Amino acid sequence: MTVGLSASVASGLQTFLAFDFGLKRTGVATGNRLTRTATPQVTIVATNDTRLHAAAQRINEWQPDALVVGVPFYPDGVAHDNTARAQKFARQLRARTALPVFEVDERYSTTEAIASGAKDADAASACIILEQFLRSLPNA
Repeated sequence: MTVGLSASVASGLQTFLAFDFGLKRTGVATGNRLTRTATPQVTIVATNDTRLHAAAQRINEWQPDALVVGVPFYPDGVAHDNTARAQKFARQLRARTALPVFEVDERYSTTEAIASGAKDADAASACIILEQFLRSLPNA
């Protein structure tokens, strides 16, 4: 979780759509501030502009107040190639939607999803990312 992130999340932001960015598969989850829970959605199986278009369709469908994008790091916190790719995806969503986009450190989310026996590890990982983010928010 990015330090100090929760202080910048306005209390009016209630519904969120989260993405666990991947080169071929991007997990998706919806959630809200009131229950602090997330629900997996159908994973996006697409690359490049097709992925961005599919994400925009989900945003249009769910009409969230804000977006959350999981950003991967090595266990020691060092960035790698997918870190930059996920951050680029977050920037593209910001530009395309004008919604607030929060980047969240998603280390171990996929490992946790697989360990829990998730049928769709990408969607489950998006849930884990979103629930971590929601739990970090102050009570409204």
